[in-house]
Amino acid sequence: MGHQLLVAIPVMLLCLLLQGIAVAICLRHYAGFRARWEGREPLWMDISLLMIVMLLALACNFAQMMVWAGLFMVLGEFDSFASALYHSAVNFATLGYGDIVMSARWRMLGPIEAAHGILMFGQSTALLTAAVLDVIKSNMARVQGHS
Repeated sequence: MGHQLLVAIPVMLLCLLLQGIAVAICLRHYAGFRARWEGREPLWMDISLLMIVMLLALACNFAQMMVWAGLFMVLGEFDSFASALYHSAVNFATLGYGDIVMSARWRMLGPIEAAHGILMFGQSTALLTAAVLDVIKSNMARVQGHS
């Protein structure tokens, strides 16, 4: 398992970097967009902001699945990127179908990716929750300002 961790750690660090960049960009743009519309926030803006946050989080998670799939290809575990990506997505999303398995030498990378995926989906959920709470807070402040 030691060699699998040595291979997985750089991939996890790259994925964490991708997630960190996505979150930082998302939060900066979110805050800037929110500030420009302060006091006159129509419903469409709240919906648009939440959809953008969701799509960016999903895109970032998908990009991480692609990074893991790339690793599986480099290791020679799959003949096609499509198969590697499918296997990666099953691991990352913790579905665990088991219809495709890697060789015994690299099989432990599946659970390692699954543990990483759980953390990344949790982080994406936290980001979306923060955005939803901000929308609620903004709407409450607007309602209280009109009373």
